[in-house]
Amino acid sequence: MAHTITGHTGFMGLLGDPVAHSISPQMHNTAFQLLGLDYVYLCFPVGEKELPAAVQGLKSCKIRGFNLTMPNKNRMAELCDHLSPAAELIGAVNTVVNDNGVLTGHNTDGTGFLRSLTEAGCPVKGSTITLMGAGGAATAICAQAALDGAQAIRIFARPTSRFWARTQELAQKLTCRTSCQVTLLENEDEKNLASSLKESQILINGTSVGMAPRTEDSIIRDAALLDPHLTVADVIYNPRQTRLLTMAREQGCCTLNGMYMLLYQGAEAFRLWTGQDMPVEEIRARYFS
Repeated sequence: MAHTITGHTGFMGLLGDPVAHSISPQMHNTAFQLLGLDYVYLCFPVGEKELPAAVQGLKSCKIRGFNLTMPNKNRMAELCDHLSPAAELIGAVNTVVNDNGVLTGHNTDGTGFLRSLTEAGCPVKGSTITLMGAGGAATAICAQAALDGAQAIRIFARPTSRFWARTQELAQKLTCRTSCQVTLLENEDEKNLASSLKESQILINGTSVGMAPRTEDSIIRDAALLDPHLTVADVIYNPRQTRLLTMAREQGCCTLNGMYMLLYQGAEAFRLWTGQDMPVEEIRARYFS
């Protein structure tokens, strides 16, 4: 039965640029209908410059909560009234809960992505990870992997990135607070990259390189660096098979994309907003098979 929208219907949403490709509306709206919850979920094409005004508008409209995607996760951390411990450590927010105008920022990206790795047969505990990128998704994954018992994480990013200093600080915090050795390196340092990949069990692309419409790009340019012992994971889910994953599969690597990260981080956001568990199996069968 179709959901009838009334004057009582609440709404959630996704703020990012681009957002037209997102399957979050299907996922959340189906979950609302399955559980009989009177909400709708919409996408809003909003970039960093427009974000403060958009957030103020959503507060005024009494939105219950919303998600953030690229490029808004770090900026949103500055706009919240409160941050969860994980969001404060990472400095990035992908989920906001609005309690009567008080915005609390959470980050569910790390837990979602690591759950997808575990279900693919590649738990992070005791592993060495090469992580490409220093943005919101990458640092969320880094922090959660360190907290979950990874042995070492080598982050490769551009030294010109505006997130470089923040990521260096995060690496130092995680090294001090956990048993994981976290190091930040330049992504053009081919010698260190090759060495890191040889010693790693997991390679994660935490950047937007390879996302539609620039699907021919790959964060790793030399396929010979992708040894078959690696599990290669990409946070991108559009396309589902990125150029990086194609290269890795041709080299004999186990691969996975960002689809289940989307599912599991969305399920946690859903719980934060509604107090109910998303019917994950039904959503997985409809949109992730």
